[in-house]
Amino acid sequence: MIEPLRLSFEVACSAAHAFDVWTARTTLWWPTSHTVTAQSDIEVLFEPGAGGRIFERTADGREVDWGEIIAWEPPHRLVYLWHLRVDRADATQVEIRFQAVGDETTQVDIEHRGWDRLGTDGQARRDANAGGWASLLPHFVAACRRDAVPQASVSLSDGSE
Repeated sequence: MIEPLRLSFEVACSAAHAFDVWTARTTLWWPTSHTVTAQSDIEVLFEPGAGGRIFERTADGREVDWGEIIAWEPPHRLVYLWHLRVDRADATQVEIRFQAVGDETTQVDIEHRGWDRLGTDGQARRDANAGGWASLLPHFVAACRRDAVPQASVSLSDGSE
């Protein structure tokens, strides 16, 4: 059995904000080196809800699928099939949990699994994805920290609660 990748870290914002940064503000922090087209002007989109697509869209409207959402439980849990740069038949599964550990601190736990179903390619794909996560997650952590204060300021200044 090939063990799932398990990553755990904290971000300096609420769970709702972390979920939003991951799913609705992905374009702001996702590096172009982790895309199919590697174009600097792409959008990275999560369509909300089970069955929603995860994809990149280029400035000229080309769309490249990366995955499909299995569970959408804002702001606490997100599960999706992941097939960035591989055939959908070779998708793995990513589960992300966002748990508040304080007013402005969230524990993020990621489990990336399903390597066994890839046969002899499973371990190599797991190893490659471990490196991918290591280079990707610092961007997410920084985006959560950078966006947390402006988000609260907007909410307070427009008078809504």
